[in-house]
Amino acid sequence: MARKYLVMAERTPKFDNSVIEPHRAFLRELLADGRLQESGGFTDGTGGAYVILAESLTAATKIAHSDPLHTAGASELTIYEWEITVSA
Repeated sequence: MARKYLVMAERTPKFDNSVIEPHRAFLRELLADGRLQESGGFTDGTGGAYVILAESLTAATKIAHSDPLHTAGASELTIYEWEITVSA
């Protein structure tokens, strides 16, 4: 059974705008595979977050660490298993 994982991405000093389109392509692929629930950037420009579905924290980490934001060193990623208690 898949669980929800919140991936927080905070920009590093190595961040460059050229990584944005590869990151968006990565997210589109996750969405097409049914593994992305939602994503978005922080309005202050410091990073963003996305929610993925995975079988375990290990699997979620493997997915997130294939994000171009991570592989380029453009963002520091933190992954949390997220237990939703209230939802609209």
